[in-house]
Amino acid sequence: MINAKRLASTFVELVKIDSVSRHEAAIAKLLTERLTTLGLSVACDDAAKKLNSQANNLVAKLPGDDQALPLAFCAHMDTVEPGNSVKPVFENGIFKSDGSTILGADDKSAIAILLEVLETIRENDIPHCPLEIVFTVCEEVGLLGAKNLNFDLVKAPFGYALDTTDVNSLVVRAPSANRIQFTVIGKEAHAGMAPERGINAILLAGKALAEIKTGRIDSETTCNIGLISGGVATNIVPNRVVIQGEARSLNEDKLEKVTAGMVAAFENAISQAQNKSDRNDGLPRLEISVEKDFTLIDIDVNHPVALLAQKAAANLGRSLAFKTGGGGSDANVFCQHGIVMGILGTGMEDVHSVNESVSLENMVKAAQLVLEIIRLHTKETQGKK
Repeated sequence: MINAKRLASTFVELVKIDSVSRHEAAIAKLLTERLTTLGLSVACDDAAKKLNSQANNLVAKLPGDDQALPLAFCAHMDTVEPGNSVKPVFENGIFKSDGSTILGADDKSAIAILLEVLETIRENDIPHCPLEIVFTVCEEVGLLGAKNLNFDLVKAPFGYALDTTDVNSLVVRAPSANRIQFTVIGKEAHAGMAPERGINAILLAGKALAEIKTGRIDSETTCNIGLISGGVATNIVPNRVVIQGEARSLNEDKLEKVTAGMVAAFENAISQAQNKSDRNDGLPRLEISVEKDFTLIDIDVNHPVALLAQKAAANLGRSLAFKTGGGGSDANVFCQHGIVMGILGTGMEDVHSVNESVSLENMVKAAQLVLEIIRLHTKETQGKK
């Protein structure tokens, strides 16, 4: 029943709309119009003013069988850079960009799939549960849309985010993450005439970084230093440097242990410098910020959201594996708010690069799975509301 030609046309239309993070107004407008035409009511929250974004999150609802539990689906409207003026190319069943930009399959393949499913439900008069479709903004810059979503608008107890690659799997585990920033404050001085009067903030930060293990810590945990900024000129002892990094783990205790180790490395480097100094101006000094970026997803494989997807796949003659992911997504935020959300794949490959691609065949498979999930959920939860 899924119309591959229509799905492809919708996808092309979507990727041609510029919607890099905080600039989602045009795609939000199109989606509001399309969803309304399909019979959904569309509400928005006030995320835009909180995020300095052009658009709010959209929560669209399609009334259905009142005796069945509502079901939620989520995708994000924004893309990464370079994401403007995308020129999609379709060859041998594969969508790519012309190589000058990303394609935008992350996450417009998901949006196209959900729109096609809604079209199919309408034109075939398929019985369905109440559906809640959430399209978020600013996912690519820290899940900010979901973090500022008005969750009072969402009533479904569980659902699915479409935001990963494999169309034959459901991500049921994903890590928790801390975002960490260290600011080392030293003292500026002329590097040639009076270097002894200065305190090199970059050097102190380097000593701390040398004590931090990065990369894959173990099978559940990673650590990364991603941004360093500081200094003014080569002839000035730098008085300030900012280091930004993160730690992720599928185990909260391990996450806190790695984070504490990062903090200790910087505290020790600054403390040692202070102990060696005869200054009385409080320098060098350290400022630390540790923020929870997102909390983990840990869905029991016997939870309805997992069993439903697996049974739906079996009904289509496919197998569906339960997987562990390494990234963060809007699903992490939904789970944090008590809405259990697994992550389905759309077939997108090499995301966040100009080599990004997605096959039409995989998008069709993903749409078929979503449609069967809805059909099966409606049947199995009738009378259980």
